[in-house]
Amino acid sequence: MENDGEKIMKKMVSNMVEENLNIISDTGKFGNLVPSLMKKGIDNLNLTMFGPELRMGILTALGDEYRKKGSLNHAVKSYVLAGNRDKLNNIADDYLRLLQIDNCIEVLKLAGNKDKLMEVGKKCLSEGQLEHAIKAFVAIGDNAKLIEVGEQCVSRYRFDFALEIFTAINDKSKLTEFGKRCVEEKEFDYAIKAFELAQDKEMLNNVGDCCMNEEMVSKALEAYGLAGNNVMVEFIKSNFHD
Repeated sequence: MENDGEKIMKKMVSNMVEENLNIISDTGKFGNLVPSLMKKGIDNLNLTMFGPELRMGILTALGDEYRKKGSLNHAVKSYVLAGNRDKLNNIADDYLRLLQIDNCIEVLKLAGNKDKLMEVGKKCLSEGQLEHAIKAFVAIGDNAKLIEVGEQCVSRYRFDFALEIFTAINDKSKLTEFGKRCVEEKEFDYAIKAFELAQDKEMLNNVGDCCMNEEMVSKALEAYGLAGNNVMVEFIKSNFHD
């Protein structure tokens, strides 16, 4: 059952439709309705009884008011429900000015703005903000740029980011190349994971040998196990494990 407030709200909108039938896309016409909608909250609204153009107008007006008040998360919800990509791009710019890069990238994804994502990704890359650059390039599926970022990560000893990238693009040759570099740096955990993903049993055995030389028996056991080297697995279990 509708409460009195909902009945009043529906009547207000119905009157607006009748009075402004030819200009329902003009969001300024919904100014009187917006405060009531904001009080109810974007998550609690039900506007399914109205046509798509009217819903878009109301939700866009609501998003504009949220944005004006600095409630960007609620503005995003409103614009998403309105299907208003232009307004979402404006919010992305707001987040960029606020240096909230993660939020900017997420909104650009919602807006489907690959050009802007590329721009943000390149900017982050040039400024050494590798984590943000990764997110932007992953969002647009640009493997070439991701490889570039991955190589920068390796050169800066950010093996965690590099593994994330080469895993995301599922490039076995890059995973193997990365794994070899990790062996050189004695980063055996990353090496084992990289070779496992690359399905490179030969290099897993190689890591096992290196770990044995370093007296890192548990890691050697892991590497040999993933390589399917049952002989070395049994050797370690018989001689080094209780």
